[in-house]
Amino acid sequence: MHSLLESVRRHANASSDRSGFAPTPFRGLGTVRALYPGELQVTVQKPLIAICLQGRKRVTMGPNSFDYGAGEALVITADVPTISQIREASPAAPYYALALELDAALLRTLITEADLRPVDTAPIRVERADADVMDTALRLMQLMDRPAALPVLGEALMREMHYWLLTGHHGAAIRSLGGADTHAHRIARAVALIRQDYASTLRIGDLAALAGMSESSFHQHFRAITTLSPLQFQKQLRLIEARRLMLMESRGIAHAAHLVGYESVPQFTRDYARLFGTPPGRDMREARQTA
Repeated sequence: MHSLLESVRRHANASSDRSGFAPTPFRGLGTVRALYPGELQVTVQKPLIAICLQGRKRVTMGPNSFDYGAGEALVITADVPTISQIREASPAAPYYALALELDAALLRTLITEADLRPVDTAPIRVERADADVMDTALRLMQLMDRPAALPVLGEALMREMHYWLLTGHHGAAIRSLGGADTHAHRIARAVALIRQDYASTLRIGDLAALAGMSESSFHQHFRAITTLSPLQFQKQLRLIEARRLMLMESRGIAHAAHLVGYESVPQFTRDYARLFGTPPGRDMREARQTA
């Protein structure tokens, strides 16, 4: 693990943006760095694996909290709302992690080729990081020092990474994402459409048809997997995107509210305060002072 930590440290220290994230040339793979324990971050998380290499982090979904530290990996296998917070970090010992968004299409291919059985499981879990996964991650990070080899070996290593994830400690949970006919995969199709058209009016019948379910079954499985109703899920997406627009693009409150689909600014303000714990104007002032 020490070698992987050093590779991640070098990349993160050289390339992190102000949020602490640094992408790599590999699709969906990036590093995370934090110098101090952070504020609570609310997001609708995409399926991913996050390997902690130094420090500690807590992720909460609904009533369940998951703490993980160096050598442990958090896996999220559905689009779920989370509240996260880095708990241990300092300038002398920053928080470092490697995060990979899971490629569902690649997982489906590997499940078929390896004749693995998809199953439905809980969408979040923490386990020790597999040695094979850590080894492949190290080779991916080291490959960035050899740019001529990136187009030749990069895809093969990403494929290998996903294979070890499917067959390791997190395998059962990750197979639920890659299975062609699991409830998680069906709901994922609907979630992708909500993410794409989050500012539009939600049509439950269209989403249920896309998932191949009746409306009642769709509501039941959507809530079981994401912990939210489709309308609540869309609302959180809208509010999270509005916060990004205000914070990162300096959009005004009313402008951001309308861009994400709100017709009423007072309603937007109320919903924002419920989710983030403070009204948008105060939240922006405090965020900018912290920055």
